[in-house]
Amino acid sequence: MQKYIMIILLSFLVTSCSEAKLFDSDTIKTEDGNLIMTFIGHGTLMFEYKGDIIHIDPVSRYADYEKLPKADLILLTHQHGDHLDMTALNHIMHDSTDVILTELCHGKVGSGTVMKNGDTTMVRGLRIAAVPAYNIVHKRDSGEPFHPKGMGNGYVITFADVNVYIAGDTENVPEMKNLKDIDIAFLPMNVPYTMTPQMVADAVKLFQPKILYPYHYGDTNVDDLLELMKDMKGIDVRIRELQ
Repeated sequence: MQKYIMIILLSFLVTSCSEAKLFDSDTIKTEDGNLIMTFIGHGTLMFEYKGDIIHIDPVSRYADYEKLPKADLILLTHQHGDHLDMTALNHIMHDSTDVILTELCHGKVGSGTVMKNGDTTMVRGLRIAAVPAYNIVHKRDSGEPFHPKGMGNGYVITFADVNVYIAGDTENVPEMKNLKDIDIAFLPMNVPYTMTPQMVADAVKLFQPKILYPYHYGDTNVDDLLELMKDMKGIDVRIRELQ
């Protein structure tokens, strides 16, 4: 019986690793080990750090979450269906999974730790800060912003000496100038829901990340951003499959 259990377990691990390998990843060195960032698609990411698996806005349309590793930590930026998917969550959550989310996400998920803009916490040895994510310019026909202020979070996650900013759905809001020592930034770039390439370039000027990943960029021409960024020194712009 133990032999068959071991075979099933090994089969699951091989399947999970194979699914993860379908996606590009980058490895970032920190003072306390490597951070592996896997680019699932759109606003969906998966990180691995010190043996923990961190899923960010997991959504089934971008990956088969039955075949991806279970989550030690999940971060949800807001409640829209391209960022919060209960089917994906149910596949990767287990009894000891920590979930960080907004109040509106909590209403759908039913569990987890709610963080509001400005909150900070420590989870699994990581410092996590929730920062504002909202629209100022882009609005619905009714005049309501696609992402009203106070409803969504961006997150700054500190991995030892490396600060990673995952902006969520936002424009280049004034609060970005308060961000300090950002090593890696994921900034959304699709109109009308988030930022234009010019807005992304303006956001970068506010806090000067070392590495920029445009994400959630849909049909936006990333070459437009590269053209705007060509004279900005010291910023590594990395284009990955994150439409």
